[in-house]
Amino acid sequence: MAGKQAGARPRAPHLQVYKWGPHMATSILHRVSGDGLAIVGACMFLWWLGALAAGPDAYAAFIACVWHDPDGGTVHQITNILGKVVLIGLTWAFFQHLFSGLRHLLLDTGAGYELRTNRLWSTIVIVAAPLATAATWLYLCKEALNG
Repeated sequence: MAGKQAGARPRAPHLQVYKWGPHMATSILHRVSGDGLAIVGACMFLWWLGALAAGPDAYAAFIACVWHDPDGGTVHQITNILGKVVLIGLTWAFFQHLFSGLRHLLLDTGAGYELRTNRLWSTIVIVAAPLATAATWLYLCKEALNG
């Protein structure tokens, strides 16, 4: 991979050279989910904490935007949908980061560096995070589904 000149430094391969696999996707999703939890999760937490400290009216406005508005106006229906999308995204990011972190913990023990094992664990992480997210939200919304 060296240049044509003698003594030229080797070039680093670009992303197009690598064969993409679940281990690379898991690594990228681990970083994305961590950033999402840090940025979006922190903003949502600070908004909730500020609404909680500002009093019952501010907290009711927060709940109306994010979770449920009993009045049900058009604007609040849109913010309810967007709020739930953000919460579902944060739930997925939590589970993705958790399962990927557990995978890294096992890799730190020296286990799982074989290609087949690493591919299997990466695939399990990618599949388990949406399944855990769906199970969590089905549990949270079971009253709405039953009623």
